[in-house]
Amino acid sequence: MSAPLNRLAAIGLTCALASPASAQLLNEKSLSAAMALTIAQTALETCTKQGYHVSVHVLGRNGEVLVAVHGDGAPPHTMENSQRKAYTSRTLRIPSGEFAQRVKDNPTTGAVHLTGIIAAQGALPIKVGDEVIGAVGVSGAPGRRKGRGLLRGRHRQSRRSAQVTGKPTTTPSAAR
Repeated sequence: MSAPLNRLAAIGLTCALASPASAQLLNEKSLSAAMALTIAQTALETCTKQGYHVSVHVLGRNGEVLVAVHGDGAPPHTMENSQRKAYTSRTLRIPSGEFAQRVKDNPTTGAVHLTGIIAAQGALPIKVGDEVIGAVGVSGAPGRRKGRGLLRGRHRQSRRSAQVTGKPTTTPSAAR
């Protein structure tokens, strides 16, 4: 390549690199480790006070495990179940119980066959506005009415934390 073409290529490369880097970067909200710990601790304490031996998982925006807690006396299977419930909620952006109802209404739902997905109650998405930035899953507490009470209690507590800190909360639809 001749010297003038080399200079032209160098100038072009310099101009390309000089463009604002922020135009190429994503600006995303993420769940902090401190908030993930608070959510997990609140869920564990709420269930423990009600006499349940549970495991809790808090997942980040990409489904990665931020916190995993195997509560005292919780059966071994609860670790896998709490993670899968949280993953289901994070992936589908809805409470895992809502997905379980969809599967009950339509057993041929394709999402039930995805790796890591489970049709069981016990997880909520964590949202900032309409953006899902994580999920929390609990396993070891009874489902249906009692399980909903646990979710409501956990939801109220994390909303209180969010009001004080201005940080994300679990979705309001979880209180249903």
